[in-house]
Amino acid sequence: MSARIEEFKKYIKDRKVAVLGIGISNVPLIKYLYNLGVDITAFDRADRDWLEPSLRKLGDINIKLCLGENYLSNLKGFDVIFRTPGMRYDIPEIQEECRRGAELTSEMEVFFSLCPAEIIAVTGSDGKTTTTTLIYKILMEQGYNCWLGGNIGIPLLSRVEEIGEQDKVVLELSSFQLHTMKQSPHVAVITNLSPNHLDVHKSMQEYVDAKKNIFLHQHRDDRLIINYDCDLTREFADEARGEVRFFSRRKELENGAFVRDGKIIYKKDGKEIYIADTDDIILPGLHNLENYLAATAATIDYVEPQAIRKIASTFEGVEHRNEFVREVNGVRFYNDSIASSPARTIAGLNSFNQKVILIAGGKDKKIPYDPLGEAILDKVKTLILIGATAPLIEKALYDAAAKRNVTVDIPVIHCTSYEEVVKKAYESASKGDIVYFSPASTSFDMFRNFEERGNLFKELVMKL
Repeated sequence: MSARIEEFKKYIKDRKVAVLGIGISNVPLIKYLYNLGVDITAFDRADRDWLEPSLRKLGDINIKLCLGENYLSNLKGFDVIFRTPGMRYDIPEIQEECRRGAELTSEMEVFFSLCPAEIIAVTGSDGKTTTTTLIYKILMEQGYNCWLGGNIGIPLLSRVEEIGEQDKVVLELSSFQLHTMKQSPHVAVITNLSPNHLDVHKSMQEYVDAKKNIFLHQHRDDRLIINYDCDLTREFADEARGEVRFFSRRKELENGAFVRDGKIIYKKDGKEIYIADTDDIILPGLHNLENYLAATAATIDYVEPQAIRKIASTFEGVEHRNEFVREVNGVRFYNDSIASSPARTIAGLNSFNQKVILIAGGKDKKIPYDPLGEAILDKVKTLILIGATAPLIEKALYDAAAKRNVTVDIPVIHCTSYEEVVKKAYESASKGDIVYFSPASTSFDMFRNFEERGNLFKELVMKL
């Protein structure tokens, strides 16, 4: 065990600790701290019924709970506060405790300070999970002992004592996790950036600044991998502290991963390395080609090209991400519940070579839906809507039609339940059609998370 871990265990044992958020991701953190003998109080806005899955996983460990609408009123007298991702750091109750002397941190921030292995981390508005998973699988194919964490995999702080110096840690990091980070990974990957999570971030600039923390604390021998085709990320090169590598599906690069004549090429210092044919990639869509280019630039120092090629030809995707569910009487159903932004849904629509029956809608993140209207005009034959963003998506469609001076001839069906959504989609479909569930909105109007939303959709489709 490293000296840093021993020092942390001694430090935290005598502290009074608050854990804000009792979601599934914080359960291992609570258990880990409890097993170190820490005095823990766990806080959550939800009630016991809503938190029942998490509380059941906690078992019979003896910690104090503060639940309900006014849960933070008891946030007083703590030495250390662990903030859950998605909770702002500057809410009054937290800031008052910090002024009194409490230390504000998070599971991920502590993990960064204790992890003995190299960390490769991925962020962006879209493609984070797929790119992170690709990097993890490529490294595993090469033979590394790898750990997958952050937004996916397992909360790694509870496993930090098992991680070796020669291992590789691959993380997906959200803007919420990065918001207060003061350390950066050895390899930072930014897939792209577009307006997102503006229901939590105060502005687009704050969202961008949070993302930039993935590289702003890097050192000279670290690497930043960024999307050359995205104006926002390309500009980050000027602020990089270490080596910059680009990836692009539109332009040949002097330093980075790109496409030429249907082949993925990596170029550095005038030397070109053939990686794979684009046809080797079995995941559909140009956005997945970009994900492979990003993963190539991130892993090329660690692996042989054959490892990347092998994963390209075998990896079928991540659950809830443009996931094929089943075919019913010639109608194919796809689950893209992860799509919580218009940009993600647009990328998914562009991965199909025919017009689809689109199911969309959910909770509003205060981001613009105008671009989605354009995509619906081009790529959708029937639009089925549910949730708070339903009128916003419909308005985007009609605004796009007005801009083009065309009439909307796409049927728009509003639903109030997912049972009705699936029923109407199936009734609207003919043999050969695709039903594409891609909400372009968050799940928190009706569900705990996008996985729960996607699982319900799949369950209803399997009942058809």
